[in-house]
Amino acid sequence: MRLVVCLCLLAGIALAACQFQPSGRESSEPLQTVESVDLDRYLGRWFEIARYENRFERGCAGVTADYARREDGLISVTNTCYQDSLDGEIRTAEGRARVIDGSGNAKLEVSFFGPFWSDYWIIELDADYRWAVVSEPDGRFLWILAREPRMDADTLEARLAFLQDTGFDTSMLLFPEQWERAEDARH
Repeated sequence: MRLVVCLCLLAGIALAACQFQPSGRESSEPLQTVESVDLDRYLGRWFEIARYENRFERGCAGVTADYARREDGLISVTNTCYQDSLDGEIRTAEGRARVIDGSGNAKLEVSFFGPFWSDYWIIELDADYRWAVVSEPDGRFLWILAREPRMDADTLEARLAFLQDTGFDTSMLLFPEQWERAEDARH
């Protein structure tokens, strides 16, 4: 019985910790995702162009996310960052993702520990899969991702305009230090 109580308390604490991330979206309209995503085209490496601050990426630079198919039908997720600068210590987090049925592959759930899953919604995606914008229904987390570590100014401005039109506070975005070229990444 004590084990069950302890597990319930730990689960409650973990869920409560997730709720402390403030929302960066001020809109009563439900957040929409793209219509569909070709997962095979989405897989591979993405560079983080911008993000909302969050506890698990605090101080991260040179952030990448690598996605690949797993034998069990899930998607492997490997997030890598360099602590405090591109010369910093490498930090890696291994996780898994699953597609939400009926979402056209635009809504996923990601887990980095145990049975806890978080929403991962693709809300904007380039037709050629060169960039993507990812959030979750409450707007607490937000990422602008690209296949290259740098995004041209016009493309970035268009993403920021889209986010503002969708109710996101773009002044909350952090733009981490990033590599000049994909080939420069040390991992």
